[in-house]
Amino acid sequence: MPEGRIVKALSGFYYVADGDRVYSCRARGLFKKKGAKVTPLVGDWVVYDVISEEEGYVMEVGERTSELVRPPISNVDQAVLVFSMFKPQFSSLLLDKFLVHTEKAGIDSVIVLSKADHASEEEIAEIVAKYTAIGYRVIPTSKVDQRGVEEVKELLRDRISVFAGQSGVGKSSLINLLFPGISLQTGDVSEKLGRGKHTTRHVELIPLEGGGYVADTPGFSSLEFMDMDELDLAEAFRDFAVLSSDCKFRGCLHVSEPSCAVRAALEAGEVSMERYEHYKQFREELKEYQRRNKPW
Repeated sequence: MPEGRIVKALSGFYYVADGDRVYSCRARGLFKKKGAKVTPLVGDWVVYDVISEEEGYVMEVGERTSELVRPPISNVDQAVLVFSMFKPQFSSLLLDKFLVHTEKAGIDSVIVLSKADHASEEEIAEIVAKYTAIGYRVIPTSKVDQRGVEEVKELLRDRISVFAGQSGVGKSSLINLLFPGISLQTGDVSEKLGRGKHTTRHVELIPLEGGGYVADTPGFSSLEFMDMDELDLAEAFRDFAVLSSDCKFRGCLHVSEPSCAVRAALEAGEVSMERYEHYKQFREELKEYQRRNKPW
């Protein structure tokens, strides 16, 4: 049987792209049974059965490399986190929160700094150095002087990318600069509320010229710490996770445990105090979320 990728899901139909053709497919009954282990998602590689020139059935879902719940999409290669250097000002707190969610989902992140022409070179260099040292790629961009545009475009080639970030940072403008004529929903997340300003009825993969897809989604529609425990949160800080193998206790949460490698690195100035303060704040938010959502 042929194989393809689901590029859109809408009203019970899965649109499977195979080469230059897209088939409108229903899911076989095994996916609809109560207790079914897998529900097809946009991004899935699937085995499908053709019943006409345009229609078919999804028969089998392939193994996933990653999976997001909000938005519902699988096999995303990278999240492009767009953060502004001017109106709104860059927020390291919000960026760290996004990074926690992408790390938990097993998705690598690229940090794009928009409106870089409005910031000093020193300010930009400080942010680039901080997050590059943790292991993230940081690309300053500007619509005015075109810096970083080709670098971002090359980064999207042959990958599935989802865009997310601060409200009002110019995600749509950046995407239109990269690929004129493409219009994406790119919903913003309110920093104050941590919720999407709007939701979308469907997720869709938009093919890019030269290969690759951009996910047409409203980004992350929630930044609450759902489906996460304290250890998940600690491990979602990439710089902490690297050091945790040297902690005395397995499962160290880096707060009050003796012989903690993260706190030792913090005292030595090898870990960002700002990042650690954000971690402690997220721990409190996680505890509050857990209190509000007890199963009894």
